[in-house]
Order: sequence, then C-alpha cells, then structure tokens
Amino acid sequence: MAGGTVTRPRTGNAWGQHLFLGLTAGMLLADLAFIFFYVPTEQVMGIVQRIFYIHVPLVWMGFVSFFVVFVSSIAYLVTRGQRWDRRAHAAAEVGVVFMTAGIISGAIWAKPVWGTWWTWDPKLTTTFVLWVLYLGYLTVRSFAPSRGQGARYAAIVGTISFIDVPIVYLASEWWRSLHPELVTGPLSEGDGLEPSMRVVLYFSTLTFALLLFYLLRQRTSQFRLQDDVETLRAALS
Repeated sequence: MAGGTVTRPRTGNAWGQHLFLGLTAGMLLADLAFIFFYVPTEQVMGIVQRIFYIHVPLVWMGFVSFFVVFVSSIAYLVTRGQRWDRRAHAAAEVGVVFMTAGIISGAIWAKPVWGTWWTWDPKLTTTFVLWVLYLGYLTVRSFAPSRGQGARYAAIVGTISFIDVPIVYLASEWWRSLHPELVTGPLSEGDGLEPSMRVVLYFSTLTFALLLFYLLRQRTSQFRLQDDVETLRAALS
C-alpha cells in the first residue's frame, strides 16, 4: 500500500505463545490427573468434593480478573490511555467467564451436598451480585453513545464494582452461611486441608492463573488489533 508500511508477524513471539499454550494445556491435564487419581477422597462429602479443586481456583481467578479491571479502570480515568481501557475490557470479559464457570461448578457441587442447585445464601447472593455488576460493565460498554463515553462509564462501574470482591470473599466469615468458612488463603484463620489436598489446590490455582494470563494477553491483543483496524479505516476514509 502506497505510503504505508506492512508489519510482519513476529515468528518468535508466535512460537512463544504456542509454547505457553502448550504448557498451560499440559498443566491442565496434569491438574485433572492430580484431582481424580492423586488427592484423597474427602470423608464426609465423598468424591463430589473433588470439584473443590476446580471451583475455588475459578472463583479466585475471577477475583484476580476484576482486580485487573479495578486497577486498569483507575489508570484509564487518570491517564485516558487506551491501553488501560483495553486491559480493563479484556479482564472484565475473562473475569465474567471465570466467574460464570465458578458459579456453575458451585451449583454442581451444591446439589448433592445441600440438596439444591442454588440457595440465597450470603456468599452465593453476593457472588451473584458481583457477576451481575460485571455483566453491567460489559453492557455499559456495548450500549454507550460513543466509544469514549463507554470507556469512561465502564471505568467508573469497574472501579466501584470491585467493592463487592472482598465482601464475597469474607461473606461466610461475616454472616451465618451454608457455605463453609475459609479453610485456606488470605485472612483464613487456619488451614483445614490435608497436605496433599493443599498441594493440589495450589497447583490447580497456578494452572488456572496461567490460563488467565494467556486469555488476558490474547484478548488484549485482539482489542489492540481492532483499534489498529479502526485507525486505518479512519485514515483511508
């Protein structure tokens, strides 16, 4: 194209992404093997308790994603830098996916243990509110009159909505709840897990963290490419 330059794809970067994806996929397979063949069966709940090693990391990664939204939203409001807006948008989408999967896995776990798929328990209720808030974040972006307004309004929503994350995390500690109290992690009073259970939980958390990082990177790159395409169209029009 006259007057323009063609950016060639960086082969090394592509190979690095493929290797990272392969590592993540391998760890996911290893994680499943640990969950179903290594970790001991919990004495009270039985085999269904094994979903714990998927449910908890999914929810934790949802929290991490929303923290990225929170930080990136504040940075965007201060700097108006598009890169921060892209990161916030990508993190919100990925966070909603993780939180949706966390809610579904929790319902599957709850049915045989509580006898119901869902109950308006404080922990579940605040989790549902959190999920709705970030769906609202994505809705604001989609239906705003302009992209700039959508980014600004969404940044405000993303900043305020994060208040619910610590509420969700501590809900079972603050209120009477069917949901078990914190047995591990920050602010827990002790570690109620058998050592091999704790190892598998942390390995699973690391695995889902790698998956989160990969998805965030890919989605942010897609948004950047969309911005480049829009800029090129504007220049040609």
